[in-house]
Amino acid sequence: MRIAVTGSTGLIGSALVRSLRADGHDVVRFVRREPAAPDEVRWDPARGYVDPAGLVGRAAVVHLAGAGVGDHRWTPAYKREIRDSRVLGTAAVAQALAGLDNPPGVLVSGSAVGYYGDTGDRVVDEESPAGQGFLPSVCVEWEGAAEPARAAGVRTVFARTGLVVAREGGAWGRMFPLFRAGLGGRLGDGRQYWSYISLHDEIAALRHLIDTPELSGPVNLTAPEPRTNREVTAAMGRVLRRPTPFPVPAVALRLVLGEFAQDVLGSQRVRPTRLLESGFTFRHPGIDEAIRAALARAA
Repeated sequence: MRIAVTGSTGLIGSALVRSLRADGHDVVRFVRREPAAPDEVRWDPARGYVDPAGLVGRAAVVHLAGAGVGDHRWTPAYKREIRDSRVLGTAAVAQALAGLDNPPGVLVSGSAVGYYGDTGDRVVDEESPAGQGFLPSVCVEWEGAAEPARAAGVRTVFARTGLVVAREGGAWGRMFPLFRAGLGGRLGDGRQYWSYISLHDEIAALRHLIDTPELSGPVNLTAPEPRTNREVTAAMGRVLRRPTPFPVPAVALRLVLGEFAQDVLGSQRVRPTRLLESGFTFRHPGIDEAIRAALARAA
C-alpha cells in the first residue's frame, strides 16, 4: 500500500513509518523544509500548501503533525501554536485531498482524548460530547478542519489518542528517568484517571483504522480500562522496583506548568468503545504490561 504521513519525526509518526515499511508499504513523509530524500515531500501548513505529488496515487493519508502540548509553558503565543499547528495543518491536508480527482480512500487524522475535558469519575466514549476549556476547543476545531476531505468522499477517521506509554518521548518519556532515580510520585491527590495506551498498541490501532473500512469519525485510542494516577504511580514503582515516596503537590504543578497543570491534574476516564467493537485486540491492555513493553522497546 502507498501511504502518506505527516508528523513523521514525532514519537508516534516515526514508529508508524518504521512499522509500515517493515511490512513492505511505500511511505512518503511530508516535511516543512526542502525535501532532502526521495521519500520526502514539501508542505507548509501555516500557508495552507501541500505538494499534491505526495498525495496522488496514495491509498491512505495519516496526518499526525502538531506542536507538543506539554513541550512548553502555555504562554498565549504557545497556545496559539498548539491550536494553529493542528487546525491549519489539518485544513491544508483536507483541502488538498478535496482538490484531487482521485483522492486517497482514507484520511486518519490525529486528535486527542483532550476532546472530552475533565470527566472526573464519569466514563466517556465516542458518543460523549466535547468538554470545556482550551484543549477541548482545540480538538473540536482540529477535527472540524478535516471537513473538506470528508465532504469529498474520503473516509475520515479521528484518532483520539490518550497518553502514550513510551520511553522515547512524550509525557511518559519524561517520567521514566524520575522513577528510575526513585523520585517518582503521584501528581496532586492521584485520584485523576489517566487514559493510556502502549506505543505498540497505538501503532497497531492506527493501522487498524487504515485497514477497517467501516470505521469513520472519532475512535478513541486508549487501553480498555483507564487507571488513576495513584495506580499508575504504583505500577511504575512496581515494574521499575523503585520507591515512589514523593508526591508532587498541586500547587507546585501550577507554579511550574501554569495553565497546563489543570490538564495534568484533570481526570479523563475514556473507553475505546468503537475500537473494541471493530474487533481490535490490545497486546498490552494493562498498565504493568504497557510499562514493561516500553522498557523492552527501549532496551
